[in-house]
This record gives sequence, structure tokens and C-alpha cells, in this order.
Amino acid sequence: MVQESSCLSLVVFDIDGVVRDVGGSYRRALADTVEQFTEGAYRPTPEEIDHLKLEGMWNNDWEASQELVYRYFESAGQKRSQLSLDYDVLVAFFQSRYRGPDPHHWTGYICDEPLLLQPSYLEQLTAAGIPWGFFSGATRGSANYVLEQRLGLKSPLLIAMEDAPGKPDPTGLFAAVQAMEERSSVPPSTPVIYVGDTVADIYTIEKARSLSVSQGESLHPDRRWIAVGILPPHVQETQQQRDAYANALKAAGAAAIFSNVQELTPVQILQLVNSPE
Repeated sequence: MVQESSCLSLVVFDIDGVVRDVGGSYRRALADTVEQFTEGAYRPTPEEIDHLKLEGMWNNDWEASQELVYRYFESAGQKRSQLSLDYDVLVAFFQSRYRGPDPHHWTGYICDEPLLLQPSYLEQLTAAGIPWGFFSGATRGSANYVLEQRLGLKSPLLIAMEDAPGKPDPTGLFAAVQAMEERSSVPPSTPVIYVGDTVADIYTIEKARSLSVSQGESLHPDRRWIAVGILPPHVQETQQQRDAYANALKAAGAAAIFSNVQELTPVQILQLVNSPE
């Protein structure tokens, strides 16, 4: 029998906006796609993309692109049912910008994404006995590109787009937690911190918390679920943007908000776990 080990918390990270800056990649591809499928008539600003994301249901950038295209034509008096918008064609165009035109040799925006954390930060968590992993709405290929090729991680624990429904559905978070428990042999009541940069990420923790209570012992109702918000770089350009975004994350249920994920140190994790709910 494997003996359980004690730890402060399990920490699960989102990737986009937390591990890498996607302001010039995913969001740029999103704007390109909307512009393409509105025939050059409309290109959403970063603020307009944020406004959509703050609705808490557009974590998938392909679906967000489609939604903005629909909303543009609706504002011009057309109904969605009148539009011949092919989602698969839209996705292919998005990917041609994000990954590049050759699916086997990526040359697109993904190649220039700045990293927001260093491997030494994850090593710091490991040294403190804090298991960590990733749950992201990015495709597995895109997520592994940054985790394995850019950060040099070896077989990181990852739940990606192909593995679970999109956020704020907590299915993927539950899967990540279960896998971390099996790898690290920690007690099933160990607190869980999910670190994300969008309202949908924060809502994921809220839904996980409510399901753990309603479904009883199968999800360990005594476990603490803690949401931590990270301000993505593009909202930190002005104090007004920063404050508005932080307030939205707080309103969604974030227990703490940081400007960079590496500010979530073992000391901060201890404070979060020990703070009253």
C-alpha cells in the first residue's frame, strides 16, 4: 500500500495568459480571423476581446472568433441563420495564423510567445512539496509546444482541449487533480488551487466547489477549492485596465490576484490555504 504524503496544496495552472503571453498570438489570430470572416469590415480591439471573455463562456478562441463574427453581422441587421459561416473553415484559418500554414513545421504566431514563468519557479514548488500540473483549453499540441519545447519539462501532467469539455466545466480540473493524487499519493482532502487569467477559469473553481458539495463523498466535499487570478500582460498597460480586469476576476470569485504567476510562492500558497473561506 502506498503511504499518503502531506502537502500544502495541489496547484493546477492554466497555460494561456499564465505560462505564456498570448496577446500577440492567440488574440492576434482571433482578431485576424474575425477580420477575415467579416471581409475586412471589422477587427476587434483587445478591449473588445476582453469584454467578450469577461462574459465567462468564451474560453475557446475558435468559438470566440465565431461569436464575434456573428455579433458583427447581427449589428448590421442580419440573423445568424442567414450566414453561411463554416466553423471548420474558420478554425483552419485561425490555425494557419497561430501555428502557420504548414501543420508539421510551425512558423506562426506561437513561435514568438513570451514566457511568463521559468522552470526554476516550478522547481521551487517541487522543493516545497507542492505537486503541480496543467489544465488548459489549448490544444495538446500547442500546450506541449510551450511546456516541453520551450520550458523543457519532461512529460508534464496536462489536461488539454482534447481531454475534457471547455471551461468553466470543471471536468478537466477534476481529471488533473485525480492524476496528481495518483502521482503524488496525497490525501484526497488536499486543497486545490487553480491558477487562471480569465473569468471562465475562476468560474471553473466555483463549479468544482458546488459539484463537490452536491455529489458528496465521490468528490470529497471537505476539500477546499481556491481560485487564483493572474493579470495577463495586455491588461497591465494602464492602471484603469488593470483595475477593471482585477475587479472582474474578484467578482467572479478569485481569492487572490497577482501580476505574474511566479508571485504565487509557497509562502503565498500557505497563506491562501490557511485563510478563512
